[in-house]
Amino acid sequence: MTEKTFYLTTPIYYVNAEPHIGNASTTIVADVISRFQRQRGRKTFFLTGTDEHALKVMEAAQEHGMDPKSYADMIAPRFADAWREADLRYDDFIRTTEPRHIKVVQAVFDRLRAQGDLYKGAYQGWYCVSDETFFRESEVVDGKCPNPECGKPVRWVEEENYYFRLSAYQDRLLDYIEKNPDFLQPDYRKNEVISFIKQGLQDVSVTRVNRGWGIPVPGEPDKVVYVWMDALLNYLTAAGYLSDDEKFKELWPPDLQLMAKDIFVRFHSTFWPAMLMALELPLPKVLFGHGFWTIDGRKIGKSLGNAIPPVKVADELAARSGCDRFTAVDAIRYYMLREVPFGLDGDFSNAGLIKRFNSDLANDLGNLLNRSLSMVHRYFGGVIPESTKTNGGELRAMAENAAAEVESAFNQLKFSQGLEAIWRLVSAGNKFVEDKAPWNLYKNGSTAELAEVLYDALETARIVSVMTASVMPHAALKMQEQLAADDESAVWREAAAWGRLKTGVRLGEPKPIFPRIEENKVESAAKPKEQEEKNMITYDEFNKLDIRIAEVKSAEKVEGADKLLKLVVDDGEGERQIVAGIALWYDPDTLVGRKIVLLANLQPAKIRGVESNGMLLAADIDGRAVVLMPDQDVPAGSRVR
Repeated sequence: MTEKTFYLTTPIYYVNAEPHIGNASTTIVADVISRFQRQRGRKTFFLTGTDEHALKVMEAAQEHGMDPKSYADMIAPRFADAWREADLRYDDFIRTTEPRHIKVVQAVFDRLRAQGDLYKGAYQGWYCVSDETFFRESEVVDGKCPNPECGKPVRWVEEENYYFRLSAYQDRLLDYIEKNPDFLQPDYRKNEVISFIKQGLQDVSVTRVNRGWGIPVPGEPDKVVYVWMDALLNYLTAAGYLSDDEKFKELWPPDLQLMAKDIFVRFHSTFWPAMLMALELPLPKVLFGHGFWTIDGRKIGKSLGNAIPPVKVADELAARSGCDRFTAVDAIRYYMLREVPFGLDGDFSNAGLIKRFNSDLANDLGNLLNRSLSMVHRYFGGVIPESTKTNGGELRAMAENAAAEVESAFNQLKFSQGLEAIWRLVSAGNKFVEDKAPWNLYKNGSTAELAEVLYDALETARIVSVMTASVMPHAALKMQEQLAADDESAVWREAAAWGRLKTGVRLGEPKPIFPRIEENKVESAAKPKEQEEKNMITYDEFNKLDIRIAEVKSAEKVEGADKLLKLVVDDGEGERQIVAGIALWYDPDTLVGRKIVLLANLQPAKIRGVESNGMLLAADIDGRAVVLMPDQDVPAGSRVR
């Protein structure tokens, strides 16, 4: 039986401002997944687009002195252009103002109304324009949106609306989630959904008073369809629902739907599947809610005023390094997928990006390819002798193991883990060259062995190019061109197929794909010496600090906070609870039984609602937390002097 087309979606993006690096990150991940599936021979349909009927879009249009449709027509193409400029190869770009989508929304509304899933009722409550979300009185905090990433004032709304009977699907949703453990990912977000549903689902208002913007309710032009009902149905529209039965049969249900965590629980994991149940349609196979990228610890967002255009980031990196824009985009893709496990929050750091660029790409990957390629040109005129025979030895075994590990990791969206496996192979290849010392083999006249060593190093580079092609497509292609590899050798099955590098053919000229960026071109965050001196403390002040060794007795993640762990530690006088921002780098289970350094006399504080009585001490290595631990067994309670 032919495997169905892999249907992959991003959320559709509001057009109340320009695209930025935050929503680019979701689209980048979708592009990586799409390329990976195609590389494995699977037909793929990758959907993205824009959400245009939000109230905040109308308000943004008014601020620009434009009508909403003209404003949307101006902004929406900028998203499509931004993705094209970064070579993000979507198959369809949908706009919710398109006639094809309006027809679907109105038809679905008619059906749900006719079958009793919609009913009329008077709505009184709070509405957040920024989040386009209705909130109960109990959810509003001091008159502001309860979403910690928003916090803007809410509006009191009173109007007659249609409601969707979401409460009627509460038990069905819980039952489906229980019977389909892979449906909601990652697990810690699934737990948030289950908790939200068990609190009791409220019926959802699905219309608003028509203020001149939105999809009119069939037969009642004084009302428009609520933007979230409208927006979620885009996934059906693009799949050919009610317009192309063959296409819909080929695509539905989606294999993977990606969205940020702020729209995961309330909308994509409850309202969306409940609507599909009402329409008697299969639910998506996987809904994945990922974290936010932040700058200086704050979510990147148009509403926060710290949005960075994705192409600007790439162009600045290209200007610093001397590479082209697409190669710079590849470096950004690598950085974002390698730096933080997909699903967690991450902080976008210029220093971190440059470090990955120089260390991983220019140094490690560049050495493996360019040094060996240069020696082939120096010692063999650019052609590995046709008579060269090699079984690959340990490098071959490592490459085959890496290919299996990477494929498994990428299939599970564990991109950081997969890239780590690839770079272990890169390091092994570089160590192999150092150990074999080809320059000495040349001096000693060991020509056959020299050719075998260089072949093994470059074959390792070819395999690395195959495994990184979905993450860094342009860089991988350049590697393959320098290695004179043909298109057939770039498909995924060739990642574990040792010996595909051709002999007897002229290899390309070695040219750095990621030219190293000079450190003095990177802005330093170091404080001036004068400022450092102002922060000097006396011995007496230091002696006030109660720093001691503590043993971790238990560790777990703080619900709803990607970066935080809750630790119970024994400080030698008893147990206490602390909260530490190390969840991005440490699995809770690995910390139990370990000794840490604790600042014990810090005033208690509540962090995300969890009390913390002390502070775990850790080193900050380019934004990464490294927990300080004694190198010998030290009793809990021992003082640090």
